[in-house]
Amino acid sequence: MAGNGGGGARKPISVLFVCLGNICRSPMAEGVFRSMTKSDTRVATIDSAGTGAYHEGSPPDPRTISVLEENGENSYDHQARKIRTSDFKDFDYILAMDADNLCDLSRVQKRIVKNSGIHAALAKVMMFGDFGGCEGEEVIDPYYGARDGFTIAYEQMTRFSKGFIEQVLHGVDVATPAHAPMS
Repeated sequence: MAGNGGGGARKPISVLFVCLGNICRSPMAEGVFRSMTKSDTRVATIDSAGTGAYHEGSPPDPRTISVLEENGENSYDHQARKIRTSDFKDFDYILAMDADNLCDLSRVQKRIVKNSGIHAALAKVMMFGDFGGCEGEEVIDPYYGARDGFTIAYEQMTRFSKGFIEQVLHGVDVATPAHAPMS
């Protein structure tokens, strides 16, 4: 995991976005964040995953792709995958789209700590919405709804990504949210 603290030059960070099936919200967050940081050397790895394996190997929902394309993000390619234990060591930040996914991720991380005793080298697991100006803000899953849910999700991803860039990459000092376990 890349280092983020202390003085001197910081190593580039890695970010993993997580939702339930990895075909709607988290790939959209990944696409938006990639677009916003494409030339930023402070970001090394960006990926997304799901807490469930419901759509493993599938491309993003066509509505996710169309909203990304509508907003000028035309080169996004992704296959859904389930979160892996190695992700907690490989990424600096694991950002959940909602409280249920945050709870699932926290449970996996606690199991890793219990089984390995490793804590310090694990990712910061938190809500992506915490970077949008409203602590605990969730991205409602648009999968069962109309296309406008995807547009709303895109707007949230853009706002959250800007907040993450401001707070983490630009070093604005913000308090760690109270519900950010294992940070």
